[in-house]
Amino acid sequence: MDDPLNLKQYIRTVKNFPISGITFRDITSLIETPVAFVKTCNELTKITKKFNANIVASIESRGFIFAGTIARDLELPFVLARKPGKLPNKTFSKSFDLEYGSTSIEIQKNTKISTDNNIVIVDDLVATGGTALACAELFTNNFNIKIENILILSVIDLPELGGSKLIKDKGFNISTIVSY
Repeated sequence: MDDPLNLKQYIRTVKNFPISGITFRDITSLIETPVAFVKTCNELTKITKKFNANIVASIESRGFIFAGTIARDLELPFVLARKPGKLPNKTFSKSFDLEYGSTSIEIQKNTKISTDNNIVIVDDLVATGGTALACAELFTNNFNIKIENILILSVIDLPELGGSKLIKDKGFNISTIVSY
């Protein structure tokens, strides 16, 4: 099943955005529809709870929308993975490629993380997997979190771009609720 919660009807498809040749899945229509947004957040929270997470992390910026609700609902710490220069303390940084460019993300070095934490990394979608893997590797390489203690959790999976397969091939857990 690629849409068990019947959410696709709330996700717009925008062709040639942000650049020509890209088909963008726009979650703004989903978050503007309360019934769809609540259903999505409840499902993400349920998956996070089942994973026994004790930290919610998220990738700037659309992932923050969903991760904040999960952290609030489960009363868990919320760790931000941000674009360079956006965090006030010293950071660990990881560069990665996108389907239409490259960038990097950072997590503050003073973030309280133990090696036995279960971490759920939340984003709006998995495309090539570069963003999610960069974030996961920030935790494995800098905080000594075991691969099996990380779950990459997204609303949307774009399997034709290979990201979810790459994430699985590298040994990370992944869960998504809508697939295109």
